[in-house]
Amino acid sequence: MTSLEPPVQQPGHQAPGVTDDESSIELKDIAGLSQGQIVRKRFFRHRGALVAMFVLLFIIVLAFSSVGPQFGSFKPGGWWQFTWNIAVAVENGGRPTISLFPFTFGNHPFGQDEVGRDIFAVVMRGTQQSLMIMVIVGGIATIIGTVVGAVSGFYRGATDAVLMRFTDIIITIPVIVIGAVLGRRFGIAGAPVLALILGLVLWTGLARLVRGEFLSLREREFVDAARVAGARDARIIFRHILPNAIGVIIVNSTLLMAAAILIETGLSFLGYGVQAPDTSLGKIISENQAAFSTRPWLFWWPGLFIIAIALCINFIGDGLRDAFDPRQRRMPTDRALARAKRLGPDGGKPDAAPAAGGDLNRAAAVVSSRGAGMQGGGPGTRGYSADKPNADDRPPRGDS
Repeated sequence: MTSLEPPVQQPGHQAPGVTDDESSIELKDIAGLSQGQIVRKRFFRHRGALVAMFVLLFIIVLAFSSVGPQFGSFKPGGWWQFTWNIAVAVENGGRPTISLFPFTFGNHPFGQDEVGRDIFAVVMRGTQQSLMIMVIVGGIATIIGTVVGAVSGFYRGATDAVLMRFTDIIITIPVIVIGAVLGRRFGIAGAPVLALILGLVLWTGLARLVRGEFLSLREREFVDAARVAGARDARIIFRHILPNAIGVIIVNSTLLMAAAILIETGLSFLGYGVQAPDTSLGKIISENQAAFSTRPWLFWWPGLFIIAIALCINFIGDGLRDAFDPRQRRMPTDRALARAKRLGPDGGKPDAAPAAGGDLNRAAAVVSSRGAGMQGGGPGTRGYSADKPNADDRPPRGDS
């Protein structure tokens, strides 16, 4: 019996490799999932962002539940026994009463200042103010930057020129200078007013990024289809283009929030931020800078919370960037690659080598069906095949 010829590689054929295995693993991982489910799954796979999210949530709950929020004269109070604006008798020389061996908190775990205020309560109040400023600045800057960038990138022309030149003017003025001048004037009104001022000047970077995204997305086919369907410009911007740029907006909003808390800290340290009788983390450091060599714990705790909040926001932003960016691919493990190569592209059968013209498996099926027919196990019809092959599919005669 004449043996079949070995398979011949067709032009453009490429043997499966590591890249194909990685692609098959990635496709199987997201098969049947919506865009929101894919983003959520990728975000929860980012361990750094997940840990940072829980740490930030813990800080928020601790700050607002311990001493309680205060809105004007309304102050519900918290579970901590001391408040941030009332001095008590100094214990342990003002040093922290927290101890590891044996583990105990004591009455003043973060220590006390020179007048007897509990530093834990003061730091919690400062954390509340800093978090409030961070959220307000992030929200205002995101809204202004998104609207300006979207309108500029979508309409282009004279609208783009006017909005971008106005953006350039805001960029050329240092944020610290604007914050210092306006913060000195309106900082006495409280943290929300200072946050509003900072939000009005920190939107420029986001506006430029959104403009670039809109310049690219407005030339896509789905935008042309929406125009042909009669959709108005507002609907195209907010229903078609904006959802495709949401990844860039969310990631840069988190970075804006991290920058806002650091800028507020610097302004409060210089005396241009939150003014007395209120406080913030930067103001706590500014008030106690003369005691750095004698009572360093007055700097440790507010500085630790500033670093923790900024790092958490940055890690969360990094996780959101990986989740929204389709170009970010997770490298599979060696075990997953070996399993994908063993199972093959269909997930259940080993990879089979392609025959000449792609019909080797089909020809083998014809030979098998003929043998079964001659042995009485098949229909018995000469040349029978379930696939009904043509004459060209039959193997050559001359069986020995």
